[in-house]
Amino acid sequence: MSHKLITSLIIIFLLIILGFSSLFTVNEGQEALVTRLGEIKLSDGQPQIEMPGLHVKTPFLDSVLYFDTRIQTLDIEKSRIVTAQKKDVLVDYYVKWKIVNLASYYTSTSGDSSQAEQLLTQQLNSALRAEFGTRDIPDVVSDSRSEIMSALSQSANISAAPLGIKVVDVRIKAIDLPDEVSSAVFNRMRAERTRVATQHRSQGQSDAEAIRAQADADVTVILAKANEQAAQIMAKGDEEAAQMYAKAYSKDPNFYAFYKSLEAYNKSFKSSNDMLVLSPNSDFFKYFNNPNGSK
Repeated sequence: MSHKLITSLIIIFLLIILGFSSLFTVNEGQEALVTRLGEIKLSDGQPQIEMPGLHVKTPFLDSVLYFDTRIQTLDIEKSRIVTAQKKDVLVDYYVKWKIVNLASYYTSTSGDSSQAEQLLTQQLNSALRAEFGTRDIPDVVSDSRSEIMSALSQSANISAAPLGIKVVDVRIKAIDLPDEVSSAVFNRMRAERTRVATQHRSQGQSDAEAIRAQADADVTVILAKANEQAAQIMAKGDEEAAQMYAKAYSKDPNFYAFYKSLEAYNKSFKSSNDMLVLSPNSDFFKYFNNPNGSK
């Protein structure tokens, strides 16, 4: 092989290496920041940022830094936060964030995602302490949770903007009480529930007594009215019976006297053991031997 051929092969090989060194590819979901000798390379006065696709750079002078610009999830577990009651709570929450400004992100974090998450965690914890510091435990546990998460998202976006980061969402997963706080809170809740239950029982007993007293009064009134009506009905019946007797007597006094005597005989001699000590000439036996009533 001649010297010229070898030189040509070497030159071709170097050109191939140079060509590959000049090309780079940015994948989908990524953005690339081009630096020259460690400094951000400017293009038309702006940082040179490349989108997904095939691009060209200056070999040996330019370097390419790749960043994942998709939404990232940062889990923050067991952050100890103090409420307005000076009680500690343990908050588990997560943050959805993404890079929106590569130059600011690289400048503030040197392109280290762990450093970015650490700075973001510090800022979020500060905002969380500010929100929890004005609320009681019942508020942060149930009533104001959505309001807290909305305020955290707004506050986090303001503080994360210099980092080149946008906070997409903040969600609280769980709020737990430390063991030393749980006992005190549960005891207070138990005492409060016991007080309410006692109050309800007392009110129930009072209502029951009132209902019983009203029922007894109603029964007394009803019985009194019933007895009054019964007495009136009986009096009316006696009056009508007396009128009927008087009417019957006026029509035939002898028959009436005969009929009443038969009733007296029937009542007096119901039993075989009945005994009357009377004179045979007594008026009681007026109709006993003589239907006409003559002695």
